[in-house]
Amino acid sequence: MPVIKPTCLRDLKLRVNIVDVVGRVATLRKAGSRFKGLCPFHNEKSPSFHVDPDKGFYKCFGCGKAGDIISFVRETEQLTFTEAIETLGKRFNVPIEYEEGSGGPSREERSLRQEIFDIHETAAEHFHQVFKSATLTGDWMRDYWTEKRHFTHEISDEFKIGAAEPTGSELAAALLKKKHSEEALRQCGLFFVRDGAMLSLNSFKSRFRGRLMIPIRDHQGRVVAFTARQTDLTPEDDPAREAKYVNSPETPIFTKGNLLFNLDRARSNVGEGKPFVLVEGQLDALRSWSVGLKTAIAPQGTSITEGQLVLLRRYHTQVECFFDGDSAGQKAALRFLPMALKAGLEVRFLGGATDTKIDPDLLFLEKGLAGYEEVKKSALSSMAFACRALLPSPETATPEQKARIATEIHALILNVESEVARSQFLAEAASILRLPLSALQKDFDHQRLRHDRQQTARPAQLSSEEPLEVPAPKIDTRDTPEHHLLILILHFEQLGAPLGRTLPHEWIDLTHPAGVLLNRFLAEFEQDAWPGRDHLDDLLETAEERTLVASLLFETPQIDDPAKVANFGLAQLQSRRLEPRIRQIELALANTTADSNVDANSLFKELLDIKRQLRAPLRLPAA
Repeated sequence: MPVIKPTCLRDLKLRVNIVDVVGRVATLRKAGSRFKGLCPFHNEKSPSFHVDPDKGFYKCFGCGKAGDIISFVRETEQLTFTEAIETLGKRFNVPIEYEEGSGGPSREERSLRQEIFDIHETAAEHFHQVFKSATLTGDWMRDYWTEKRHFTHEISDEFKIGAAEPTGSELAAALLKKKHSEEALRQCGLFFVRDGAMLSLNSFKSRFRGRLMIPIRDHQGRVVAFTARQTDLTPEDDPAREAKYVNSPETPIFTKGNLLFNLDRARSNVGEGKPFVLVEGQLDALRSWSVGLKTAIAPQGTSITEGQLVLLRRYHTQVECFFDGDSAGQKAALRFLPMALKAGLEVRFLGGATDTKIDPDLLFLEKGLAGYEEVKKSALSSMAFACRALLPSPETATPEQKARIATEIHALILNVESEVARSQFLAEAASILRLPLSALQKDFDHQRLRHDRQQTARPAQLSSEEPLEVPAPKIDTRDTPEHHLLILILHFEQLGAPLGRTLPHEWIDLTHPAGVLLNRFLAEFEQDAWPGRDHLDDLLETAEERTLVASLLFETPQIDDPAKVANFGLAQLQSRRLEPRIRQIELALANTTADSNVDANSLFKELLDIKRQLRAPLRLPAA
């Protein structure tokens, strides 16, 4: 197994700004000397995720996640420690050096995911070169792109639009030449591979033949899949010949429900007054980009998912939904709305009136960016859209129809957490549906009460014969002497050596990470081997330990007299160690009789000695 040099690791942390690393995943805004944004590790509506570029650490004050550039890449990209370092080195052009004799990573040791990423980058470049080539396929595809789809060559270069040869064998030959592993080639999703077949050119059959290729990138800009558009060059023996679009299957690097097309570019362009614009397909997003609307995104040919909206919420809260104005587009928008409200997104609908049939692709092709500004003027709020879609003619609706639609509107509003937003939505719905607000509010309160009762009743449906396990109460280890002393030696390293010589090892509670780390770090101080708080990687053995140390280093404690705090911690540990013995002795003395074999005199002397120790607790030697 390759071992990375410690000096290389330190150099990487010095040369790579943590803001650049985190900024690929989360939108950060300057907040004093730090940066702040929505946490990428949990769904939140108010930013509690902080990044300190000077210290090189991040910390979320909501979920408690903390770490450095390596732990961030590990968690967000599901990599091992070594893979994360190698990924950062490649991404920021920092050479990675290995200890002599350990060698670099062998082909077998490479991450399968990383290898599939490499395969997709190669495939994207291969398809793009075919698209640009002076061949029958290249000429036909470029003509199709410009004459039938009405896109420019600049857009094809920017998004690396490609073409798959009708034969489909050239890409397999190129990848075999690069000596990719059989496992990666089987799992990359670019080929149909016969089970049990030997790895050879004949055993691979391209999934995409004679199609226009659109690379799909994740939010970090890495090619993870393709959408392939049928053309006249698609061969008759293609098993999916009649499908207008064929998408990559799900692979170790691609889950279609977790990805939004063009998010990698759009997230850099959103901001106040510049919301995300959610369109139905990739070509709609490309058309939007081509006319200057740089915030357009699209789902991957499926209904929008909660995971996609949580990802979107990290970068911006405002979304404009611009689906086709046909019935399918209306239904898609209505499926999208409750999830968007639950995710805390502010949603508006472009071209949302039920009698309006607008195709975003045609609109932008004919009118350019002016078309967007035109439909934006008549945009509908989420409640206005829902009411008009569900009940287009409230003036002629029967009381029963209004009651049924009101129930559906109530179900939508129950997805909203804010009581202020709920009251505003109810008022807006009452006005549009032509209903008294008091009646709508009363029915909503009844529906919410039933909903809350149902939610409360669910856990009670356990079998009465099944024993209910009650977890033991958790002790907050942040309020232990070990935790406070660990903070001290990390921020006031001069206390480490005297504390190590003074504090008896057996006084430390090793049942929680703070105690384990305190014990380990003090041993380093005692042996004069402390590496310094900026070089602790070799001393941290688990992800939990790395998170704890990063969290403690993130905040500089405001302590005027560190030695005084250290002495207080020593006194707490001494009391915790000795006081149980006091209770034992006092109980033994209380039960002593003339016939017992207890040496009351010895116990009494021990009791006095312990109390003397507690009156003059252990202290650090004077400086």
